Amino acid sequence: MRCGVFGGSFDPVHLGHLILADTARECAELDRVLFIPAARSPLKADDPAASDRQRIEMLQLALGGNPAFELSTIELDRGDPSYTVDTLEALNKQRPEDEWFLIVGADSLVDFGRWRNIERICQLAIPLVGARRGSNADLDQLSEYVSPEQLAEVQQFAFEFPLIEISSTEIRGRVADGRSIRYRLPRGVERYIQTAELYLS
Repeated sequence: MRCGVFGGSFDPVHLGHLILADTARECAELDRVLFIPAARSPLKADDPAASDRQRIEMLQLALGGNPAFELSTIELDRGDPSYTVDTLEALNKQRPEDEWFLIVGADSLVDFGRWRNIERICQLAIPLVGARRGSNADLDQLSEYVSPEQLAEVQQFAFEFPLIEISSTEIRGRVADGRSIRYRLPRGVERYIQTAELYLS
């Protein structure tokens, strides 16, 4: 099985996340995409605003009904901080028969030098790099971490996705300011945020 790994805070999950994941699934012909909420990102100073349980429940609402999307709590179960290399090591041990792809946005490439053991990450999973339509992913940034053969494979699977300017930070800010978040995230997630009174100032 060809599986994509899509990690993040998902605080909250929004349509930009879902479109990126679905475009990656289609372009790389993935059988499954695992959404993996981080316990805490080593590259972010602040903890998620929503609790682990709330982020899980919002993801369940967002992913429900799509058999190609799966929620994994592997990083939450392990505890923080969440290192991608540890997650990929664990997934490869649990499901050694699967072929793994790591879904990342092209803008994340500039931080790759700060990731723990990026060389090992690229051995465990093929980076599946998505660039916003109209922009270019500088995949040469990976050349110091992967072999020329691996880089050619990364270039083969690179993809574009629609330019959608939605971010979790913006959504939290709009909620705090009392502005609408309609059409930025699934309706069930929007209702959950309202009912749980999440992100209020």
